[in-house]
Order: sequence, then structure tokens, then C-alpha cells
Amino acid sequence: MSNPTKAQGPLHGVKVVEFVGLGPAPFCAMLLSDLGADVIRIDRPGALGGGAAEVLARGRRSIGVNLKVDGSVEACLKILKSADILLEGYRPGVMERLGLGPDICLQANPRLIYGRMTGWGQHGPLAHAAGHDLNFIALTGALDGIGPKERPVPPLNVVGDFGGGSLYLAVGVLAALSHARATGEGQVVDTAIVDGTTHLMAAVHQLAAMGMWNQPRGQNLLDGGAPFYDCYECADGKFISIAPLEVEFYALLLEKLGLDAHPAMQAQYDASTWPAMRDVFVGTFKSKTQAEWCQLLEGTDVCFAPVLNTDEAANHPHMQARQAFTTVDGVRQSAAAPRFSRTPGKVQGAAPTPGADSGTALQSWGFDDRDVEALKAAGIIV
Repeated sequence: MSNPTKAQGPLHGVKVVEFVGLGPAPFCAMLLSDLGADVIRIDRPGALGGGAAEVLARGRRSIGVNLKVDGSVEACLKILKSADILLEGYRPGVMERLGLGPDICLQANPRLIYGRMTGWGQHGPLAHAAGHDLNFIALTGALDGIGPKERPVPPLNVVGDFGGGSLYLAVGVLAALSHARATGEGQVVDTAIVDGTTHLMAAVHQLAAMGMWNQPRGQNLLDGGAPFYDCYECADGKFISIAPLEVEFYALLLEKLGLDAHPAMQAQYDASTWPAMRDVFVGTFKSKTQAEWCQLLEGTDVCFAPVLNTDEAANHPHMQARQAFTTVDGVRQSAAAPRFSRTPGKVQGAAPTPGADSGTALQSWGFDDRDVEALKAAGIIV
């Protein structure tokens, strides 16, 4: 669990209350903690979890609050009076039914940033429907461009949940925090995965407007259609990636492969030549192992990288030099990002056991001993 007095990062001193949910909102809270924020989780009594393996919950303290007990709402509002940011990831209306909707919380703390994370958003025909990452990115047009031409393929949920969701929530609450510190005015940040993912598609929208993304899936420049922007199997069954979009990088790749005079490889951007070009690449890359291709191509300007699993990625010299991974209580995981020259962030500690910090966290946020004991006696905190 984190120790806010020793937390480091550019957000040191920022206080965040996280109402515990699933996926994108916890990832946002993790990111804010990694950057130095003091994050308190509001957990349900009897909730399980904690420990280094629960990576998305790392770096916070946990208060067990029984929101069904009389007085629990008032206790939460007292906590929120000291907070800068609230994060919640429930379906629309849940926080309102708990008595902790934006109107009530902003009345208690007018400078509060009320960050809301949903898949479909707070309003719209689908707002109250269940869904997951795959559904959200399907609706935005992103999923249609992922996979071979035969059918779209479910990607890792980084595109919607964490790219279009968590990171937009983080940007949103920090932008609103900047406004609040200048004006004293808090506000609600409605973060929807469908909004963020649509925003992430801006480059595809641009390509389409320029006439460079108008073919079915798997036949465009960046979706596997171009043979010089794709992955290829090696002699050992492993894969490598190439992406020399620029003509000079493509020419260098052909030179390295000994294909610079091959007639099928000359017209890089003539799509009619792509099937023959792909056949040449397939046969060429099958002739050596991944390690052999790394020895020949890695570090050059041919735009190359081996396709690695997470264990291999953690052991790659570049990733080790960047210290992109860290170990917390024996569990390897991603290190804090991005990097700061004056106020570097860090993983503030392993995930807390739910409710483990109920007393100490409240005391550090302005509750005295009598307040804490009264809340315990009333069964509000556990």
C-alpha cells in the first residue's frame, strides 16, 4: 500500500477518492498514483483482493465503507471535502442512488472534480446497457479495421478500456483540476469509452478523407493490407514486424534483404503489386530465425522489431535500459510512465487489502481519533 508522505511524482499533494469498480477507472487511479497522487479507495466491506498481483489496484490505501448503513453518505462527503478528484466507474445513476451523485458532492466541495467512467456515456440510447471493450470499439468503427479481411478480431482491451477510457479520464480530470485551481470551480467529467475511442480514430478519419483508407478491412495501408506494414513468420515459428512506410526506409530494407533489384519489389505504393510483393516477403522472412533477423535488422532504419511475448519484452535490452518494467513484491509489472526530469513518478506500493487503511487514511485526511472510532462503532467503516 502507498505511503502518501513518501509519494513522489508531479501529482504529489493531489488527493483522489476512488469508488472501487472494474477496469478502466482503477487503471486511471493507478496512473494518478504512479504520478504521486494520494489515492484512497472506497471498498465494500468483506471485499477480497490486495497484494502485488492485483496490479491495477497498486499504490493506494483502502477504506472499507458500508454504504448501506445510516451515516455512510455523510462520512463519504466529509472525506470528499478534502479531495481534489473523485473517480467512479459505475453505470449511470448508481452513484445518485447511493446518495453521492455529482450535485450532492459538488455542494459539499464546490472545487471537486467528479470523474465518471462508462462505456457508453452518461446519456444516449445505450447508456444503461451492459457492455465490454469489444462492444464499445465495435460501435466506434475501430474494431472493423482490426483483423484479416475475413472477419474482425477481438484485440487486447487496450484500445477501448484503457486507451479510449482510462487515459481520457486521466486527461479529463487533470484538465478540470487545472481549471478548478484557477477558478475554484469543480465540474463533472463524463468519460465514455465510445467517445475516447472515436477520438483515437482521428488519424483513420484523416486517411479516409484523403482517399487513403477506403478499402475493406485488411486492404488498407495500416491494417495489414500493405505488405511492407505487416508481421511475418520466421524459420523458427516466431514473428517479426516491418513498417518502412517512408520510401527511403523501404529502400534500405530491400538493400538489407538483398531484394533491391527484385522486380516485384519496385513499386512500393502501387497496390496492384502488393500480392506479389507479399509473397516475396513471406518466403524471405521464412528463411531465417527471429534471432537472425534481429541481428541483421534491429537498430537500423528499416523500421523493424521482433514480436515478443511479455516475458521476452521484459528481458529485451532496450526495455531493460528504459526500465520499462519494475518488480513489486516479486511481481513483474509495468513501471510508472511517462518520465519526468524533475518530479519522476514511481509505483507507490502493492495493492492494499480492502479496508486495511480505514483508520490511518482517514486520520491523514483530517479525521480525528474520536471521528474514526465513532464511524467504526456505527459500522460505517470496517
